Amino acid sequence: MKTSLLEICCYSIQSAIIAEQSGADRIELCAGVYEGGTTPSFASVKLTKESVTIPVHVIIRPRGADFCYSDIEFECMKLDIIQCKNSGVDGIVSGVLLSDGSIDLERTKELIDLAKPMSFTFHRAFDMVKDHFKALEQLIEMGADRILTSGGEQTAELGKDLLKGLLEKASGRIVIVPGSGINHENILSLKKHTGAQEFHCSAKSLVRGKMEYQNPKIAMGGEENVPEFEFYEADSKKICKIVTILKAED
Repeated sequence: MKTSLLEICCYSIQSAIIAEQSGADRIELCAGVYEGGTTPSFASVKLTKESVTIPVHVIIRPRGADFCYSDIEFECMKLDIIQCKNSGVDGIVSGVLLSDGSIDLERTKELIDLAKPMSFTFHRAFDMVKDHFKALEQLIEMGADRILTSGGEQTAELGKDLLKGLLEKASGRIVIVPGSGINHENILSLKKHTGAQEFHCSAKSLVRGKMEYQNPKIAMGGEENVPEFEFYEADSKKICKIVTILKAED
């Protein structure tokens, strides 16, 4: 029987350290928490690799919003992949779409080939495609190693039926990793319903910054709903709960 694997999405080096200490099996390193994950800095990648022993996968996404990129954005993605490879990163998490809601086969294949021998995960751009089963077969054909997906819905719980269908259709040819909204309360039911063995969680909490004086008149990003004096960090208690529940079933 295969052992379940827990990947924690981390937005800082400290979060990666917390995740490993709390029992995570793999790190997905990101920046841009409010954009759904963007490419982290070279320093963050390098120091994370030096700070943890579990595999580190790095998201390659030059900006938030959609996954249809300009030529210069695509060049940035390729250079970031090369930098990750030179830093000993274990895997890349990326992908490119066309404006019609299909996978950009040419560009995605170029990223997959460039990333080798690193592992390649096609990220939640998969949830934005028109035809998930067609996209599944295309990614298998291109040699992607896994797909991170919520089953085409806002959360994996809502997309559990498509996730199950994807797992069945994939039949071991590619790894399907459920992600989005997964926690200690639903991971076991999702595992039983979908048959998945790898899971992706953020398991994060807001942490208060060190500023004692706080100017209430300014929002640096211009978004008042984004916390100015708090930041997200991996929550050890949440991760430990998930690990205990997930591993108990192996």
